[in-house]
Amino acid sequence: MGLASPESENGFSVEAPTEAPGFVLLIDDEPLLLRALRRILAADNHRAVLAATPEEAEPYLQDPELDVVLVDLVMGHASGLDILDRIKVERPEVEVIVMTGHASIESAVGCMRRGAFDYLSKPFEDVHRVRTTVRKALERRRLLRRNRELEQELRGRDGAPTLVGTSLSMRALLRTVRSLRHNESHVLIQGESGTGKELVARAIHTLSPRAGGPFVPVDCGALPESIIESELFGNERGAFTGALGAPGLFRMADRGTLFLDEIGEIPGSIQSKLLRALQHKEVRPVGASGAVGVDIRVVCATHRDLAGMVDSGDFRADLFYRLNVVRLEIPALRERREDIPLLVQHFLREHARRPGGPVVSGIEDAALEVMVEYDWPGNVRELENVIESAVALAPGDFLRVADLRIARRTRSVATAPLPKHLPLSLAAYEKEALERSLAETGGDAPEAARRLGIGRSTFYRKLAKHGITPGVSGRREETAADSRVGPTRSIG
Repeated sequence: MGLASPESENGFSVEAPTEAPGFVLLIDDEPLLLRALRRILAADNHRAVLAATPEEAEPYLQDPELDVVLVDLVMGHASGLDILDRIKVERPEVEVIVMTGHASIESAVGCMRRGAFDYLSKPFEDVHRVRTTVRKALERRRLLRRNRELEQELRGRDGAPTLVGTSLSMRALLRTVRSLRHNESHVLIQGESGTGKELVARAIHTLSPRAGGPFVPVDCGALPESIIESELFGNERGAFTGALGAPGLFRMADRGTLFLDEIGEIPGSIQSKLLRALQHKEVRPVGASGAVGVDIRVVCATHRDLAGMVDSGDFRADLFYRLNVVRLEIPALRERREDIPLLVQHFLREHARRPGGPVVSGIEDAALEVMVEYDWPGNVRELENVIESAVALAPGDFLRVADLRIARRTRSVATAPLPKHLPLSLAAYEKEALERSLAETGGDAPEAARRLGIGRSTFYRKLAKHGITPGVSGRREETAADSRVGPTRSIG
């Protein structure tokens, strides 16, 4: 595209843009300056949005299409450096240009060291410099994005986990996961059971500089409280009866990633020791006289409201802030129904082949419609189980409505009213809920705990408290060793 003749607009000399426009966020508490900046950037057809406060900027900072941010250094009680630091942690691929009316060499150098792309002095006497700075920032943003996409493709060929989805929420999640590839901050993943939190954690590990190291998953809800310290931090031979000496899961994850699933189930007695291990990057095995250094990145996951647990005193605030450096929210499947057809095809490809039977090659439109309309309380894990079961039992090469076992599925027992004859006692209602959940799951304790929305260790403690013994179900009960470490299947 050639250059057009210069034109005059509002006193500024402008020229036709030569690059594709970008999405630019302008944050400043001076309305006149914001409008002037928008006019300047309009010459390059950039999509410029204005925000007078960090609160107004919040929704735009979360937009996966955001390219460049121009932020004032001082805005009343707000600090542009705080916004810069946050963007470089949560969205390091977004370029930040700092603006100030009190320019100095020291402040410029400080901003650049904190990750700013460039530094502009107000008022803008050189409009051309403003436009050129934004263009260069956008060019660098696109170059880095392309390089990362190519690296992502190469990593994908080497067996990186597949995250399936094209919905807006999943695209935003994928962008954030990719942006973490050059960042080793601790990550907190929140989402309902079955949404794929471990899969996201594995993707973060695989795309990180630690990909060559171990990925060690730990189900905190499955670890009995009596041995959790020894399992996490290790033990010396003879430290307690039967102790043979073990390195512990922290040391097993050295130079790699430790995934603490259901972190909300960690008992209070261990939280302080976990905090110290993260702060000092060392662990003290049970029975040892000294500490051992560890080099790990921690990724945590939970379906519980950790912030609410902090408010209620059930989770340490300092540990929460240490873990909650980068937070990822995985949407429930019912909140991204447009991804269900993609997930169905993905799991059909994984489970299509049956020994001695025809290959299932597709699904009828009516069956797919039923799946899209279903609420999926078990999320992606439930969807995969339904597909796997249907493929195993379907008589033909296309899945039908009759092949899908979802019509008679029981929703959470929490939605059912409790008997009116119970006394006005929380303990009585709790015991009734425990017994009913076990009855409706055929004695399957892990499934009963999931339906009640609590971890397995918490569930077992409550059973012991009320003197309830879980029955024997058709499914095998998972042991702590089973669910502590081991491979998991892709769940989308």
